Amino acid sequence: MPSTLHDVAERSGTSIATVSRALNQPEKLRRETLERVRKAMRELRFRPNLIGRQLRGERTSLVGVVLPDMLNPVFGECMQGIEESAAQGAYRVLLTTTGYDCAREEQAIDTLLSQRVDGLILTVARAQDHPLLAELAASGVPYQLVYNHCDSHPCVSVDNRAAARELVTELVLLGHRRIGMLSGSRAASDRALQRHQGYCDAMRAAGLRARAPLEIDFHQRRLPSSMLTALRDPRRRPTALFCGNDFLALLVMRELREAGMRVPEDISVVGFDGLSFGELLAPPLATVCQPHRQLGSTAWSHLQQVLEGGAPRSSVLAHRLRIDGTVAPPSSRPRPE
Repeated sequence: MPSTLHDVAERSGTSIATVSRALNQPEKLRRETLERVRKAMRELRFRPNLIGRQLRGERTSLVGVVLPDMLNPVFGECMQGIEESAAQGAYRVLLTTTGYDCAREEQAIDTLLSQRVDGLILTVARAQDHPLLAELAASGVPYQLVYNHCDSHPCVSVDNRAAARELVTELVLLGHRRIGMLSGSRAASDRALQRHQGYCDAMRAAGLRARAPLEIDFHQRRLPSSMLTALRDPRRRPTALFCGNDFLALLVMRELREAGMRVPEDISVVGFDGLSFGELLAPPLATVCQPHRQLGSTAWSHLQQVLEGGAPRSSVLAHRLRIDGTVAPPSSRPRPE
């Protein structure tokens, strides 16, 4: 159960009125008293109930956003959708990033709550059993997930598993039987896990063996040498490689090109996300396209409904496949090495 003002007062040896003053008028407390109360709050993982403040009409018109990073353009497009929609309602947006670091998620949320945001829009590592989300729900803090797809929290996403299954099925229909997957850390992203599940679904449905994913850190900018060696071997490599996001696909294509291999003549490569500049590549990148700006604007719309007294909602938005130049039927005779 979440901690209460009474719990903090008891732990710090003060009164509930003193704890309330520490939250709302800290300048009126002596420094040692304030520090004692704050220490108790940290130990009890206490967070003030934002709903209670809203009922008293003390809104800040601030919304906190937690995203993995801003280096990936998908999150930039999503953020644009959030900001444009929030601005129409005279809300301002505060952004924090976590760098795909689970430990930084708690710090990011605490930072935003300390700024007295009215609600939160978040992308977290593993939403289904996330302890902080359960704490936010129990504390009455309005929040909305974006990109995470789960049944236990309000979220806006595409169906990652279904989209991955459809994309891999397209590779099977083109004649590919040896299909591998390159994934980011599944521990740092439930989207990576769901996309791998979709890959396995498609392979099983076709009576094919699903290979263990080649997994690398999201921040890695080179393939491990052992992985590249395997991809260069025509007897060992897959004829098609499903990459868990477009950045991984771009990384693979660069590494293959530097190794003297051709895409899609030697190996087909597909991604997931639908980065707009993927269409400008030669050849254009085959991928799953997500409506990133719409994901952001829909997340804001759902959160706004909660801020206005409505019930939390979830939405699964449509994706589409872009089967372009990085995909071809498998070559019957591998190129000599």
